[in-house]
Amino acid sequence: MCRHTQQHNPILCILPPYVLDGIANNGTPKQRAAALRTKSADNTFRAMRIARQAPQPAAPSSSKPISELKPVRTIYHARNQQNLPGEIIRMEGGPPVAGDDAANEAYEGLGATFNFFADVFGRDSIDDAGMRLDATVHFGDDYNNAFWNSVQMVFGDGDGELFNRFTISLDIIGHELAHGVIEDEAGLQYLNQPGALNESLADVFGSMVRQYHRKETVKDATWLIGDGLFTGNVNGIALRSMKDPGSAFNDPVIGKDPQPKHMSGYVNTFQDNGGVHINSGIPNHAFY
Repeated sequence: MCRHTQQHNPILCILPPYVLDGIANNGTPKQRAAALRTKSADNTFRAMRIARQAPQPAAPSSSKPISELKPVRTIYHARNQQNLPGEIIRMEGGPPVAGDDAANEAYEGLGATFNFFADVFGRDSIDDAGMRLDATVHFGDDYNNAFWNSVQMVFGDGDGELFNRFTISLDIIGHELAHGVIEDEAGLQYLNQPGALNESLADVFGSMVRQYHRKETVKDATWLIGDGLFTGNVNGIALRSMKDPGSAFNDPVIGKDPQPKHMSGYVNTFQDNGGVHINSGIPNHAFY
């Protein structure tokens, strides 16, 4: 989940740090190594973003009618390296990439998210000024995360033991791109309660993207974020449940879902930017 704010400028990733911490402490040597590599890459990206922080002038909003709003997507292949953006493998209007589910899921997910914001809100891409939608797949070595860095989406393949590929869930893609919309419009500081609202709104939009794309009613929807991301080795159904925060997973390696669903359970912590992924369960449940 990954755009910057002028106040804090973090890299916003879909996988909460407490999940990676659990794996680093309790996983097998291979799982621990993948988690530590992921944490190291995430920390480096955060440092890079802070170092080059500079206020950017807002682009003028689009004046196109909804019928003329169209995405411009480009999908890149990182070849399991950490060089961005990588090699172009699919462009707007091009055919699916043979044998590459991640590339095709990323392409379709970017389109579904664009269409939701265009059809429902009349918004011309993330910045409402026709921003192109770029995504890199197959990033890093067993990289257990996905993020938006204010320029593009980046997806890891997961370690194959605890996590599947990070393009597998449409609401993850919608969540990440929604961070760009939220911070373009609201500039919520990514810390404590404003940060939890930022995370919650991204979950809200991610869930709505999936519901809109699948033509689901609120009764049909799963209200899960990251459904399908865990492999069968994990005792869990998703990263988060908006319907029942705190119930998404309870696993000996990654730990127990720590989200409260009411302010009476609000968690005061210095970890996770003041609990932004934890306390987001409160407004998530209110929206549900």
